[in-house]
Amino acid sequence: MRIEHAAMYVNDLEKAKEFFVKYFEAKPDEGYHNRKTDFRSYFLSFDGGARLELMNKPQMQDDKKNASRTGYIHIAFSLGSKRAVDELTEKMRKDGYNVASGPRTTGDGYYESCIVGIEGNLIEITE
Repeated sequence: MRIEHAAMYVNDLEKAKEFFVKYFEAKPDEGYHNRKTDFRSYFLSFDGGARLELMNKPQMQDDKKNASRTGYIHIAFSLGSKRAVDELTEKMRKDGYNVASGPRTTGDGYYESCIVGIEGNLIEITE
């Protein structure tokens, strides 16, 4: 068994798609639009088979994101090396994204950084 995909609602579908394309080499599909409900989505594919569905619809509730809430809290991307983590973290910092933590080795042995990414969602970058 495997997780088929994860999904997230976003306010700006195109900007969110470009974020994952630019920083994580996502490969988007052509997109989907239900004209009746105005629901829109993209499936993004990543190396290794992981997929993320980005979704948007009218009248969404956009609560403040608190890192200590229950539920899904971040998605993590493994880059393959400490150097890649350092480089992407610095690139995102220079592009104006807040680095919440790291790069560092955590108590459970991960070398990682955590970025407050698109629309305030946490993105973990690991080796």
